[in-house]
Amino acid sequence: MEYSKIISVTGLSGLFELLSSKGDGAIVRSLEDKSTRFVSSRVHNFSHLESIEIFTVRDNVNLADVFLAMQKDSTPLPDEKDNAAVKKYFEAVYPDMDFGRVYTSDMKKMVKWLNILTANEIEIKAPQPEEEEETTDAGDQKEAEEVKVVTPEKTPSKKAVKKKETIKEEEPKPAPRKKAAPKKAETTKPAEEEAAPKKKAAPKKKTKE
Repeated sequence: MEYSKIISVTGLSGLFELLSSKGDGAIVRSLEDKSTRFVSSRVHNFSHLESIEIFTVRDNVNLADVFLAMQKDSTPLPDEKDNAAVKKYFEAVYPDMDFGRVYTSDMKKMVKWLNILTANEIEIKAPQPEEEEETTDAGDQKEAEEVKVVTPEKTPSKKAVKKKETIKEEEPKPAPRKKAAPKKAETTKPAEEEAAPKKKAAPKKKTKE
């Protein structure tokens, strides 16, 4: 049985193993009497033990950290019905707990829950810090560096581009065709000659007989 599947249900005593979830509730099994039942989410709220945090005089800690401290300490667990004994126990075992915000009823639950977990031989595991984001960032950075290395090899340098442009500009342009002046003169001269009126022949002088 995994610690990550253990939940508490508001309005119900003890702890439960989450068997399956549904849209309107969940099927759970009691760790005390092993009975299986459907619990409606409209009436009850579910809390995974691994997601519960405890107030301390510093930063909040996960409930698993408190359970592990209770297991390591040699002080026997107090009677969960004795409020004074429960509070005295936590003052000795976990003095950093914020006793102004953690109620005695909450401390009594922790004692009862640890007894249930121990009886069912469930290993308590503290949540591990997430390192996926750092790994992803490092991978993205490595990929970006690879792109930076590959991109210049595929992209022509400015000098090469400039050289191509220079070569293009220096290519000789075809010389414009010169108009043939003589042909134009030959074409124009006959036209002028044709256009000029023909001279009339001088009248012949009559000879006296």
